[in-house]
Amino acid sequence: MLAADLSPVSLTVKVDIAVLIVRDGSGGLRPLTDKDKREIAVTARKVLSADRHPELTFAATDFDASPDGTGGTITGTLTLAGQSRPQQLQVTQVAPERYLATTTVRQTDFGIKPYSGFLGALKVSDPVDVEVELNLGNAAEPEPPD
Repeated sequence: MLAADLSPVSLTVKVDIAVLIVRDGSGGLRPLTDKDKREIAVTARKVLSADRHPELTFAATDFDASPDGTGGTITGTLTLAGQSRPQQLQVTQVAPERYLATTTVRQTDFGIKPYSGFLGALKVSDPVDVEVELNLGNAAEPEPPD
């Protein structure tokens, strides 16, 4: 939702955990195959308790635009695996009506034990970098509540 000066007034994001995909992995002995990525996504849904907490939510509480108006910081509350914590997103404009939001989520802050497999040979670090691409060109203004 936007104010008259086009600054954001509110933002709530809901993500279905079941549709998360793995795009990239680093630090391994070999690049991830498509099969590896699918298996990691299945494991991630288990680790995130998607059956009990199928949705991730972020509700913004503050917007701090960069001086040039091409991004800024969004502060809010992230709810993941049934636990809520403060979270900041760094937002940059990458093209007209297209933005990239980045943040780092520390799994243990949300009661999640970082994944480890193959007797500890494969580990996911506690802090996980998250990138979200937004295309506002396709966004529609939500209908006001009745």
